[in-house]
Amino acid sequence: MQTNTPPRAEFLPIDKLRPFENHPFRVKDDAEMDQLVFSVLTQGLLTPIVVRETDTEEYEVISGHRRLRACQKAGIETVPALIYSMDRDAAIIALVDSNLHREHLLPSEKAFAYRMKMEAESRQGQRNDLTSDQVGPKLTAAAISEDSASQVKRYIRLTYLIPEILQMVDEKKIALTPAVELSYLTESEQRDLLETMESEDCTPSLSQSQQLKK
Repeated sequence: MQTNTPPRAEFLPIDKLRPFENHPFRVKDDAEMDQLVFSVLTQGLLTPIVVRETDTEEYEVISGHRRLRACQKAGIETVPALIYSMDRDAAIIALVDSNLHREHLLPSEKAFAYRMKMEAESRQGQRNDLTSDQVGPKLTAAAISEDSASQVKRYIRLTYLIPEILQMVDEKKIALTPAVELSYLTESEQRDLLETMESEDCTPSLSQSQQLKK
């Protein structure tokens, strides 16, 4: 967590915590959530939720959205939290960095997380050179977790897909590389392609996607 002000630890009322606005990471009520709820009920919340102060009396969650949901389901009223004072862009960077290590992230989650971080760093005035295809600023190795700079660019391209095609990427009906090529199509062209895919019950190969891009 990059901030000059050290955090303070407090127990906060759970109704004073709210999810980070527009964060891309999904919180599912699945079997893993059930296990987390059981852990909270039997052992308590062992890892504090990381939050930031806002202009209101509420706190915005940076790290711990799944833990917050588990505590809500468990009926817990107060939770241990580390409270940071930081602006929204610093919080976005911290949010992405603290969540990218999670297993089973969907391509769409990574795509919008990388884009959020890239835009936050750009607003902070950090030095970024534009890539040749104008995808966005190059990110340093330290800034992009375990993915290479070229892989990050590919993920960011996915944010230009219409939601229906992006969902097909998440569902592994379309692979990452063909999806990147399709992201260069206009929204109208993607809508036409989607209609064709649904009527023909097929998806384009990499070579077909490259031809569509051209």
